[in-house]
Amino acid sequence: MSSASPGPGGDAATFREDWIEGLADAYARTVRRVPGTYGVVGRHAPRPGKVAVVIGGGSGHYPAFAGLVGPGFADAAAIGDVFASPSAEQVYRTARAADGGAGVLFTYGNYAGDVMHFGLAARRLAAEGVDTRTVLVTDDVASGPAPVEGAPVDPSKDRRGVAGDFFVFKTAGAAADRGDDLDSVARVARRANAMTRTFGAAFAGCTLPGASEPLFTVNEGTMELGMGIHGEPGLRSTKRLDAEELAEALVENLLPDLPGVGDGRVAVLLNGLGRTKYEEMFACYRHVHRRLAAAGLRPFRPEVGEFVTSFDMAGVSLSLMVLDDELAELYDAPCDTPAFRRAPGRRDTQDREDVREDADRRPEPEAAVAATPRPTPTEADGPVTAALQAGYELVAEHEDELGRLDAVAGDGDHGIGIVRGLRAAVAAARAAEPAKSMTAADSVDAAAGGAEGAEADEGAGGAAAAGATLLAAGLALADASGGASGALYGALLAETGAGLTRAARAGKPRIDTETLADAVDAAFDAVVELGGAQVGEKTLLDALDPFRTRLRAEAAAGAEPAAAWPAAALDATRAAEATATLTPARGRAARMGSLGYGHADAGATSLALLLTAVGRSLAPSLDPA
Repeated sequence: MSSASPGPGGDAATFREDWIEGLADAYARTVRRVPGTYGVVGRHAPRPGKVAVVIGGGSGHYPAFAGLVGPGFADAAAIGDVFASPSAEQVYRTARAADGGAGVLFTYGNYAGDVMHFGLAARRLAAEGVDTRTVLVTDDVASGPAPVEGAPVDPSKDRRGVAGDFFVFKTAGAAADRGDDLDSVARVARRANAMTRTFGAAFAGCTLPGASEPLFTVNEGTMELGMGIHGEPGLRSTKRLDAEELAEALVENLLPDLPGVGDGRVAVLLNGLGRTKYEEMFACYRHVHRRLAAAGLRPFRPEVGEFVTSFDMAGVSLSLMVLDDELAELYDAPCDTPAFRRAPGRRDTQDREDVREDADRRPEPEAAVAATPRPTPTEADGPVTAALQAGYELVAEHEDELGRLDAVAGDGDHGIGIVRGLRAAVAAARAAEPAKSMTAADSVDAAAGGAEGAEADEGAGGAAAAGATLLAAGLALADASGGASGALYGALLAETGAGLTRAARAGKPRIDTETLADAVDAAFDAVVELGGAQVGEKTLLDALDPFRTRLRAEAAAGAEPAAAWPAAALDATRAAEATATLTPARGRAARMGSLGYGHADAGATSLALLLTAVGRSLAPSLDPA
C-alpha cells in the first residue's frame, strides 16, 4: 500500500477517511465512528461517572492510535492526516463523544501540532464546563536537548513521544476503568511516562500513500540509531547490525537513562515500525531479554509486535517502563481493543522466580543448526565424512550463485538452505563414522580389496559403516535444511546409505562400483517417489539421472569407484548446465512459465557440485573438470 501507486485503500486525498471507515466496519464490535469526525470511540463509551481517556495523532502509525481504543485502554482517538495532528475541532468532537461526565484525560505524543490542537480543544471543553487534564508522552531518549554531564535529564523538555505511548495509554486506561478520578488517572499517566524510555533504529524509510519516492532514505548497508517515527534525525548512522548487535545497541542506549530500577521489574515492548518481520523481531528479542537479565532487570509481560508504526518503515524500537506495584497491576489489567487484547483473570507469571530459573535452565535445541560451526576437515575423518566435507566446501563456495539461480523463479533460498544442511550433514557424519587416519582415497582402496577391505569394514571403511553414516547425514541434512530441497537431498543421502547397508547385510561388504550404482539407483527411485517429479522437468533429477546412468555403465566396464564416480559426476555437471534450456514443470517455478528459461536449475547445479566434490575426495589426482 505504500508503493508508487495508491494501494487498495484509495488515493492519498481520501486515505484517512477510507481507512478509518474500514476500521470501524471491521471492528464494529469494539469501536464506532464519531459522526462527522475523523475519530473513533469505544462501544463501551461514554460510561457515566468514568474518566474518558482520549488519545490521538496522525495516520500512518497503526495500531496507534485508533487500534488502541476499547475497554481497559483508551476511550476514543482523534486521527489526523498522514503524520499530521488532528485538528482542534476533530479532537473536541471526539472528546465530546467519549465524555461520561467525570472529565477527560488527553494524552498523546509531544509534537508541536498535537500540543497546539489538543490544547485548543481542552480550552474549548473547559469553557463548556468539561474538566480536562493533559499528559504528554516524552519517552524517546534520542530526542530533546543533549544531556549535560553531571546534570539530571529532564524528559519533559522537547523529547518526542514514540512507542512509549502504548505504556502510558494502557495504564491510564486501566486506572480510568477501575474508577479513578481525573486527577488520579492523570497522576498514573504522568508516572507511567516518567518511568518509560524508548530507543529505536531504522533500516529503511517509508513511502506515503500515493508517493513515488520514500519520505526519507537510509544508506545501503547502514542503519540509523535513534531516528524518529516521521523520519526525524537520530543520533548517528552505523553499519547494519545483526540481531544480537542491535539488541545490545537498543539496551545500552536505554539503561543509562532509566529513572531507577526499583525491584527490577520492567515492562518491555519491542516494537516493529511497519516492515520488519515478526521472526526478525523475535530473534532480536532473544538477545534483548538476556541482556536485560544480565543487567539485573526482570521483563514483565514482554510484548513483541507492531504497536506504533511508521507506514512501511523498516526498523524496531525498544521501550522499557520501570514498574512499581501500581503500574504493574494496571499494565497487567484486562483490555479489549482492535489491535491488542489482554484476557481477564490471567495474571502474569513472567517475573516469578521459578519461571525465571526454569528459563535459565532451558537447554538449547539438540539440532542447533544455526549455531553449528563451519566444519573443517580433520585427519581422523572417515571416507564418508571426508567426502561430505569436500561437498560442503564446494557448494558453500557457490552459495550466492545458487541463491541467484533459485531466485529466478523461486524464493532464492536454495544456496542458504543446502549449505546449512550440508554443514549439519558433515557434523552428523563425523559423529557417526568410525575415525580413520588414512586418506579418503586410501579408504576406498581398503574397502575395495581383499583382506584389507575386510579390515577396513571393521573400522572406517566398508558398506555397513558407510551406509550408517550416510543415513545419519541424510536425516541431519533434511532436518537442518528444511523445505523441498532439504527433504530430497536428505532422502538422496539416506537412501544411498540404505542401499549400502542392504549390500552389507547381503554379504557384500566391499564398496565397488556396482554396489554404488545399485545404491544410487535405489536413491533415485526414492527421490522420484517422494518429490513426484520426472526427468526433464528441470529439477535435480536432471543431474541425478545421467549420473546414475554413467555410474552403471562404468560398473559394467569394470571401473573402480575412484575413477567411475568422477566420470559420472562430469556427466551430471554437463546435464545440470543443460537444464538452462528446460522449462520448469514442478512447484512454484512451473507457474512462472518460461521465466526460468536460460538459467540452470539451482537443485541440479548444487547436486552436480556435490557429486563433483565427492569424486575429487575419492581420487584427488583426478580433476573431472
